[in-house]
Amino acid sequence: MITSRLLPELTARLTAAAHTRAAACPCGITTTLADRPDALLVRHGHTVAKAHAPDTDPAALTRRLTTAAGVPGVLLPPLHPTPVDLHGRLVTFWPYGTPVDPDDPDRAPWEAAAALLARLHRTPAPAGLPTARGPAEAARAVARLRETGPHPATAPVLRAWAALPAWARAEAPMPDTATLCHGDLHLGQLVRHPAPEGPWLLIDVDDLGTGVPAWDLARPAAWYACGLLPPGEWDRFLTAYRAAGGPAVPAHGDPWAALDVPARALTVQSAARAIAKAAAAGRPLDEVEQCLVDACARMASVPPPLTRGNPT
Repeated sequence: MITSRLLPELTARLTAAAHTRAAACPCGITTTLADRPDALLVRHGHTVAKAHAPDTDPAALTRRLTTAAGVPGVLLPPLHPTPVDLHGRLVTFWPYGTPVDPDDPDRAPWEAAAALLARLHRTPAPAGLPTARGPAEAARAVARLRETGPHPATAPVLRAWAALPAWARAEAPMPDTATLCHGDLHLGQLVRHPAPEGPWLLIDVDDLGTGVPAWDLARPAAWYACGLLPPGEWDRFLTAYRAAGGPAVPAHGDPWAALDVPARALTVQSAARAIAKAAAAGRPLDEVEQCLVDACARMASVPPPLTRGNPT
């Protein structure tokens, strides 16, 4: 298993990087924060090392790191502008930040997330930045679903996917190629830095790029539409984004002409991942997962509207 070969050297590199930032080790402990096929994250003191997905493009990741370093106060900057290669995995180093507490939903930083997104979307995108990977990640989730094998929940998800425009399925260029986007916004992508009570910043540059800014609002929009995010929290997020001058939705009135297609795509992506995960575990869908599948069934019966951001 690659993690078993990668972890010792990654830990050694991380420890060395942490000790260049502090004369004395602040904790003496190395902790694995995440170990997934697409990411291995390890923390030592105030420093985090991330081994990116095996298929990560070095040039694209370097451009994304450079962009993150150039948007202070919005994106957490990397400690080094270029990744290193360890056993075929690109590794980057970051300052540690305090994540959102998943056990305290009443303190979820919706307003901070919205304001950061608005600032990001108003930042001129640097030349040569890759396309944001949101649609590509949705397409990858659907591809994995197709590889999962027969499942009773698959059909409505694939019907909802087929009804989306080509750009939302990563089969055509996105209609916006100038706006700087995060590409995978959710509350797990925010940290306080400096830890523990510094300002909120966005993390994870793997999907950063140019694209349709409404995609960055799509996950909370989808959860709200599915009944999984309370209306009050959605209103806090949308209101804060508009107040900060975010360009993804109109400043007033109905935002759904801009949000409908990205929200549908994120619903399909979430449902596809849920089915694949449940099938791999040999268990039935839980209540939240079933809500996502049910939403796909409803979506398939009502085609997305044709708008400026939804070309045929």
